[in-house]
Amino acid sequence: MNGSAEVYSARMAAMRAAQDGLLRSVRVALGGRFRLTCLMPKRARMPIALTIAGSDSGGGAGIQTDLKTFAALGVHGASAITCVTAQNPRGVTGIEAVTPSMVRRQIEAVFAELPPRAVKTGMLYSAPIIRVVADYFGSGRRPSLVVDPVMVATSGARLLKPAAVRALLDELLPLATLVTPNLDEAEILVGMKLRSVDDLRWAAHEIYGRFGCAALVKGGHLRSERQAVDVFFDGREELILNAPFIRGVGTHGTGCTYSSAIAAYLARGLELVESVQRAKQFITRAIRGSRRIGRHWVLDTFGQAGLRGL
Repeated sequence: MNGSAEVYSARMAAMRAAQDGLLRSVRVALGGRFRLTCLMPKRARMPIALTIAGSDSGGGAGIQTDLKTFAALGVHGASAITCVTAQNPRGVTGIEAVTPSMVRRQIEAVFAELPPRAVKTGMLYSAPIIRVVADYFGSGRRPSLVVDPVMVATSGARLLKPAAVRALLDELLPLATLVTPNLDEAEILVGMKLRSVDDLRWAAHEIYGRFGCAALVKGGHLRSERQAVDVFFDGREELILNAPFIRGVGTHGTGCTYSSAIAAYLARGLELVESVQRAKQFITRAIRGSRRIGRHWVLDTFGQAGLRGL
């Protein structure tokens, strides 16, 4: 290939690259030899979210599903592990808590170099761990805090010590942007049985009134209804979020995924109401697309979200 042909080929390649948005600047030096100088585009910054929760060795809930959800929604996930659990979809066979001081050191390490735009908490397990988290987020300006008040696993294992409930109510919930209790957890928070959508609405208002944080009361276990109904209230706006029950699948980690999706959307800069609405769509699709793993089911987190820009 002679010099003029080389220059022409370089020009055409540069034009195609520029048209594709791959180059911000192209400079071609003409002559017997040529030089192509390319300045690559600025790389977009990825939002960061932090999960403070327990590890699920089965990978279907806890830290593992939080990080999968963050990644599926285009958010970098950081973590502070509160407990190591031995569990699978059938049940929890062991729990070993991380020391409260180590939980705090993890949080401080993340904030020092990777300040998150949103934080969610899951399994906190004990009053000392809750107090460490509350102390950290109670001082200075902190990002949006989504509290998933994990108390009992789907299998029935207790994931929050009875003595820790009071610390959760008195010290952490007043700092939260949003709390996301399921039916059983909401009953503990308000101290009464909830049997209807009207009860869920009352509970959401009651939680806001008591703790000053927005509430998303999830009614997926309310079997008197034909749909999975959740109620959101933030002191100004109430949302009734409906989705059809997905029959024939056994779900595990739905609460973790739901609250993580809310945190991910907050990290991306969405307002709370829109974050909740989009997270409801996300979890509904994840349940609908559930896949078999061994003899159990796993939520379809990546298949319906990560590749479709949800």
